[in-house]
Formats: sequence, C-alpha cells, structure tokens
Amino acid sequence: MSDHIRVHRLAVFARHGVLPEEAAIGQRFFISLDAAVDTRAAGASDDLTKSVSYADMADVAVGIATARRFNLLEALAEAIATDILAGFPLIEAITVRIDKPSAPVPHVLDSVSVEITRSRADG
Repeated sequence: MSDHIRVHRLAVFARHGVLPEEAAIGQRFFISLDAAVDTRAAGASDDLTKSVSYADMADVAVGIATARRFNLLEALAEAIATDILAGFPLIEAITVRIDKPSAPVPHVLDSVSVEITRSRADG
C-alpha cells in the first residue's frame, strides 16, 4: 500500500510506566499513527466516507492512552493498533509509535520510543 494517512506526535498526558512514580506523577507521551489506506476513491470523489478520518484515529489513540494504564509502551501501542484496525475497516495496516520524552533512565536523551506495525494480514 503506497497511500498513508498520518498523525504525527499527538501529545497526551498519561500515567504509563513500570515505576510507581510514573503512575503517581504522570508525564507527556507522543503518539504517532501511520495508516495504510487506499485513498484513490476518496481522492477522486472528495468524499470522507471513502477514507479514514485522522481526527477519529486520534480520538481512539487518546481515549486508550488516557483511560487505561499500561506498564509497557509495547502494550499501549498494541491496544491502539488493535482498536484502530477493529474500528476502521479501510485501514490495511497501522504503525503506532509511542515516544516517551521523560523516560526515567540515567542518561541524557531526547526520548525513548516503541514502534509497532500491525496489519489485517497478521490475523
């Protein structure tokens, strides 16, 4: 699939992480979504019903990230990918990236991240 609908660095405040302090204090996370979608019909017709709303995808990601708590970024990304594939039948594959800028590691870094890709072909 060569067509993509992307949401870059959607900011959310949440309480994910293994450490008790992360659950108590919380921090900012950035979620990026890259959906593989055939956009030809939408492009030809200028009709949103033939595509996928990036606002709706963002709502799903924010809803999961703020309503549930995860120890691992991998689990958060998996939950987002699963719900997006279930809720948007036109999406053939979704890549979810979670950036954690304030990861509690004893090194100077910009952020840590997890990125997964899931597709309908995965089953």
